[in-house]
Amino acid sequence: MYNAPVTSRTDSPSTGYSHEQSISKAQVLDGPAIQVLDLVKRFGNLTAVDGISFSVASGEVFGFLGPNGAGKTTTINMLTGLARVSSGTAYVAGIDCSRSPKAAQHLMGIVPDESNLYPELTGFSNLCFCGALYGMHKSERESRAEYLLGLFDLKDGADRKFASYSRGMKRRLTIAAGIMHHPPILFLDEPTTGIDVASARQVRQLIGELNREGTTIFLTTHYIEEAERLCDRIAFIVAGRIVLDDTKDNLMRQWQGQHVVEFVANRFPPGVVAAIPAAFAGAQTEQPSDEVLRVASGAPFRVGSLVVFLEERGIEVREAREVRPSLEDVFVRVTGLAAREIRREKERIGGSGGGT
Repeated sequence: MYNAPVTSRTDSPSTGYSHEQSISKAQVLDGPAIQVLDLVKRFGNLTAVDGISFSVASGEVFGFLGPNGAGKTTTINMLTGLARVSSGTAYVAGIDCSRSPKAAQHLMGIVPDESNLYPELTGFSNLCFCGALYGMHKSERESRAEYLLGLFDLKDGADRKFASYSRGMKRRLTIAAGIMHHPPILFLDEPTTGIDVASARQVRQLIGELNREGTTIFLTTHYIEEAERLCDRIAFIVAGRIVLDDTKDNLMRQWQGQHVVEFVANRFPPGVVAAIPAAFAGAQTEQPSDEVLRVASGAPFRVGSLVVFLEERGIEVREAREVRPSLEDVFVRVTGLAAREIRREKERIGGSGGGT
């Protein structure tokens, strides 16, 4: 259970958290920060979330990944009280989100995938209003708002109406609003979608700083590289069901000792691809697209020999390179989503959130 969080008027120069607030975050949790048991959400005949269960430990950055329409946002909406649960139970800090949504929300910072701020208010007024909703004193919320406007490079827009902000500015202010009250648990739904590379880098740095201060973070993202960089534990959701849930290290461990070479050509006939495992001591093949073939083996193999094997069968190899397996490889295998579909999805949502 949570104890009442300690508040302070004195912000540190790094994240705006005082030493007392950092201590309170370490002390408020007793058990999982988030626990989900057989959670279901139906919209008429459509089951958007189908009996999922998972838990998030205190202090974790938990990544929730899946293709578009897999149920990520629906899940986060149920956890934060924005959508009614059809069946099952969700606890935040031991509080039943369905029975006591207000008590649970007091302990959360919520950054939705679309901005929920007021277009007619200025940036400064929006932040102060959010602080007032959480019971912050006037001097405290004004000080915190000024700090966050500076942190997110929004001081020039402090007195401008939110409606006049660019897309990137709106996203940054929405995230600032989510952390106004120093929440011990922060929900971030696609935090870097649609913003420029510099802003995305700044947001990721802040996420890391908040986590180091003790904040538990639940993160959904389309950017697999972002999850790989930030998350301790990752769950993959496909068609409303969790198909894999493990630490990042364990997910990557299955690739340890694997030697992977990627070949690029105009085409790879199925018969030729099927013959590779027998010709090269049980090597495994995977085709992210029609023009790309990956060959993986537990032992090193001569790349030149495989190039000759392919060219003797009429395949003109344009490129051959050894690749470092990544979380995207795990994602492709678990979800069945081809690499080209991932690229298409990134182009659809726009922005540069996946940049370094």
